[in-house]
Amino acid sequence: MSIRYVLTEYLEQALAQADYDKLEDGTFSARIPVCKGVLAFGSTLRQCEEELRSTLEDWVLLGLKLGHPLPVIAGIKPDLIA
Repeated sequence: MSIRYVLTEYLEQALAQADYDKLEDGTFSARIPVCKGVLAFGSTLRQCEEELRSTLEDWVLLGLKLGHPLPVIAGIKPDLIA
């Protein structure tokens, strides 16, 4: 029997849908289209990925706290996490 961490899986599935762009100045931007407002920037791709994860975590936690409807991702309903 394996342990399933629903919040971790939700975050990983959301991050798998991220779109990354290299900007004209050599920095990076990223967004997760299904998660409105989740956007990050970084001077390196790695830094951008880390910032995106942090932004997503904050976005999910705040959304749950405030009772906002969050998107179903990979069949996971975030309102069932809380």
